[in-house]
Amino acid sequence: MKKLSFVLTLSTAMTLAFSACKKLVSASPSKDAVMSSAIEGLSLEQNKRFSDGSEEFSEIYDEGSGLGPIYVATSCASCHSGDNKGHPSTNLTRFGQIDTNGNQYLDRGAPQLQHFALPGYTGERIPQGAMSSNFMAPIVAGLGYIELVPEQDMIDMADPQDLNGDGISGRVHWNVIPNWVKPSANAIQQNGKYICRFGRKGGVYNLHQQIVGAFNNDMGITTSYMPIDPYNAESGIHPSLSSGADIDDKSLNSTVFYIQALQAPIQRDQNNVVVMEGKTIFKNIGCAKCHVESLRTGNSIISALHQKTFYPYTDLLLHDMGAALNDHYTEGFAMASEWRTTPLWGVGLSKDAQGGVMYLMHDGRAGSFEEAIQWHGGEAEQSKINFNQISKTDQNRLIAFLSSL
Repeated sequence: MKKLSFVLTLSTAMTLAFSACKKLVSASPSKDAVMSSAIEGLSLEQNKRFSDGSEEFSEIYDEGSGLGPIYVATSCASCHSGDNKGHPSTNLTRFGQIDTNGNQYLDRGAPQLQHFALPGYTGERIPQGAMSSNFMAPIVAGLGYIELVPEQDMIDMADPQDLNGDGISGRVHWNVIPNWVKPSANAIQQNGKYICRFGRKGGVYNLHQQIVGAFNNDMGITTSYMPIDPYNAESGIHPSLSSGADIDDKSLNSTVFYIQALQAPIQRDQNNVVVMEGKTIFKNIGCAKCHVESLRTGNSIISALHQKTFYPYTDLLLHDMGAALNDHYTEGFAMASEWRTTPLWGVGLSKDAQGGVMYLMHDGRAGSFEEAIQWHGGEAEQSKINFNQISKTDQNRLIAFLSSL
């Protein structure tokens, strides 16, 4: 009887302790509230690569691990908190000139300003006469899907001559790519140029190029593909300072895979009546002509990304956004007033990574959805006019929809 009493007492104590622990441990956030999980369906080996890449993405570099000597940030995650978008305090500055005849300031540190420096070095300054523009780090979740949109689909969405007469003349960005970037097997080429899709002006071909460039330009981390540190003659920094790759190809490729395998942002409150009404208004006033709701991936060796429909709200094309968004800075063959349509997925979660305050547009200049819409001009002018003409109630419905993305 004593033994039975002891067992019952121990069982009761364990139950109470377990109940107390459950109250102390907060529930994991739902997948539609975060953007840093892996896509579902990865193999064990792929999950290991994802984990390795996640560690590299969060790695804080210092002088001993290759940082600098001039740089912008000390880790990838410092500009992409939770794989979300950045903050104006971490904006990148690009500089060059207003025409598209190639950047004339490459020997003076272009295209990106590295304003921080290790002891004994001097951070860059924008050369006299150069034009500059500030770029806020975008959401990186879901980029693996965007990378796999077939090039022919992008061409089919484009209408550079506005043949359908709707005022929208989006075009693909045909750009020259570095010789170390490997085009896809089905790449479409035109006069030595390839269709690019990443970056605020859509000038980067694929995620491998994007990440190699970010390591180098943002942190001064060299790789076998870009083995020379950022340099600037005015700062007394020259290519001879570099000594090969700071990280090996395995670490680099794991980081690329991490970005490729990140989940796509998931819309919330999809069945909410106000959100559904806002979505209809979004289409009716013309926003969906550029912010295309759904795209589809092509073939992929990652089965979880193979032939999948996803919902990024972008056409991946360049559009003339008017004089107000003309920063007098060109990149590749994108004109100063042209910007690639920013995917809207995840935008409703952006405040979580921005200190509870919303910063929208390519440089964070807009503090609300309403303000961001007012910055739209050029090909988006009519959609802005349409928004301003609908009732305040309908405007709020539209904002509710955008907040759900």
